Amino acid sequence: MQEAVPSSVRAVIFDFDGTLADSYAAITASVNHVRALHGLGPLGVEEVKRHVGRGPDYLIQHTVGDYDVEADVQRYRAHHPSVMKPLTHLLPGAAAALAAVQRSGRSAGVCSNKPRPFTTALLQSLGIAATIDVVIGPEDAAHPKPAPDMLLLALQRLAVVKDAALYIGDMTVDIQTARAAGVPVWVVPTGSDTREALEQARPDRILRDLKELAGLLEPRMAS
Repeated sequence: MQEAVPSSVRAVIFDFDGTLADSYAAITASVNHVRALHGLGPLGVEEVKRHVGRGPDYLIQHTVGDYDVEADVQRYRAHHPSVMKPLTHLLPGAAAALAAVQRSGRSAGVCSNKPRPFTTALLQSLGIAATIDVVIGPEDAAHPKPAPDMLLLALQRLAVVKDAALYIGDMTVDIQTARAAGVPVWVVPTGSDTREALEQARPDRILRDLKELAGLLEPRMAS
């Protein structure tokens, strides 16, 4: 039997894309919108997925090119609201994991390189906004992940110390971020990186999915 989340953990902080939600079809649609403006053909979801999770500039540079990254990011952001809600859905176990966080008396946060307005809108449309205590995006800190800034800000806003938090992600970037922040990190192989890549990055634990996390969160915290 897997060891449960320690009772000393007071907050569980999640990445968004590939961890809580499958938003790759929506991201691909907006990438292909920008590509079309440059006369480029569409990319498939699997190709775009490889470049998700490192921020908008990285995404555009690696899927569109260096035409005018800043302008193309703005084109992407202008288009994305038209597709993100219908093309994004929760990953298996996400709602159950967040409900288990609540039942256990812990706080929950989201720390994602996705622009925060998109994350907050999706949390609302997916019906899980009420389970999240704080949302941190790249606009909120000096440096995006894998720098520790965003995760450290989440800890500050949740009023928890590093040892009392657990970060859940799906990428080596998430592992690097947690290590830089001094926070324990568990990962799920449901996002942009393969299980093999995650294993090589040596997280504290690899889960099958968030359904497994939900079961490990069920024990209530000691008072």
